[in-house]
Amino acid sequence: MSRRVVRQSKFRHVFGQAGKAEQTYEDIRVSKVTWDSSFCAVNPKFVAIIVEAGGGGAFIVLPLAKTGRVDKNHPTVNGHTAPVLDIDWCPHNDSVIASASEDTTIMVWQIPDYTPVRNITEPIVTLEGHSKRVGILSWHPTARNVLLSAGGDNVIIIWNVGTGEMLLSLDDMHPDVIYSVCWNTNGSLLSTTCKDKTLRVIDPRKGQVVAERFAAHEGMRPMRAVFTRQGHIFTTGFTRMSQRELGLWDPNNFEEPMALQEMDTSNGVLLPFYDPDSSIVYLCGKGDSSIRYFEITDEPPFVHYLNTFSSKEPQRGMGFMPKRGLDVSKCEIARFYKLHERKCEPIIMTVPRKSDLFQDDLYPDTPGPEPALEADEWLAGQDADPVLISLRDGYVPPKSRELRVTKRNILDVRPPAGPKRSQSASDASFSQQQQQQTLETLLEEIKSLRERVQAQEERITALENMLCEFVEDTD
Repeated sequence: MSRRVVRQSKFRHVFGQAGKAEQTYEDIRVSKVTWDSSFCAVNPKFVAIIVEAGGGGAFIVLPLAKTGRVDKNHPTVNGHTAPVLDIDWCPHNDSVIASASEDTTIMVWQIPDYTPVRNITEPIVTLEGHSKRVGILSWHPTARNVLLSAGGDNVIIIWNVGTGEMLLSLDDMHPDVIYSVCWNTNGSLLSTTCKDKTLRVIDPRKGQVVAERFAAHEGMRPMRAVFTRQGHIFTTGFTRMSQRELGLWDPNNFEEPMALQEMDTSNGVLLPFYDPDSSIVYLCGKGDSSIRYFEITDEPPFVHYLNTFSSKEPQRGMGFMPKRGLDVSKCEIARFYKLHERKCEPIIMTVPRKSDLFQDDLYPDTPGPEPALEADEWLAGQDADPVLISLRDGYVPPKSRELRVTKRNILDVRPPAGPKRSQSASDASFSQQQQQQTLETLLEEIKSLRERVQAQEERITALENMLCEFVEDTD
């Protein structure tokens, strides 16, 4: 008589739990645009959500601690002239976010630590290079200020946000709509999926397709792909009979999948969120009311089903918190921000442990906010793994840095003249200008607040007078 051996894994009992009512963000008009992006981006400081906006595109940014009902007049970030399709926080600066829109532009924004009084309408930089709508954004995992965008023109562009320049354009690789783009761990390769049913691995600096696999999933509906920490590619897609399917592939041998599993029959595209520290992938389908999660290991069958978190309400989108934003004291290994029609709700994934001590095995060193390379170094061919930090004492965010865009004059190729002293003087004057601008902004905010207080005082006085007159009349 054979006994089934249960696979040993510290993540076998991971369970999901929806946040309490006071931890949710209420009264948010989540965007109704038909586009398969997550509509939500989070980091240890802010949660950003794409919202409905008349006559353009907007998203709202809330400090993580600002839970509860959101004022209908809460300022938004709105500079686009058409709906916003994707947003992504910079991994190396928690105050910088990029947005992509149907208006063919990408805008990069600096979010202030205080809650602004008015809408934010002036981006730090606007990136223009696509001829059709831009639906995908992804920051480079290790190089400073390097941003990737993919548009409806079937072109992938890599930008240096620090100068506003286009670094690379990959325009002859995809004959049809690009469904997803993902960097590998050190940002040396990209994996892409396309409407032509082909999964590609691309070296962006050489402008070459390194490997490709046609019909990784045979269905016509959109595929998604993410790199794992081992360098394999995890995909979600559909079978010919429209059943949802997941797969694991080795780019060095695309002939046969390492794993291929059918799941269920549903129309929603499965968005994979991969955590390299635990090697768990979470699958969230748009329109689903559940999150399935799997552990990826080095032993066959490679992809192991762990569990499903189920709820009653379907999800309109999902945000995934970076590891440094989690509560390590509660053995929290993942946190999602689930978008409903009118609210955003946190969902916390926890490993049940009795000990209050720091769990080394759950929290290996994780990528921190410090970039490993500059944009020019990466473009010149250098690669570097992410700079890791320990979460033993909890994550303490660094002081927010201002993103400065320095426009290069491409006509001026002469070496800079004059001694170094003049260079430092110009830096000082530039810094003074920045400080002056910040001071003027603050004074403007104070003036606006003062006017608002004065208006409220006048209103209160008028109401008090009316009340007095009413009392006198009744007497």
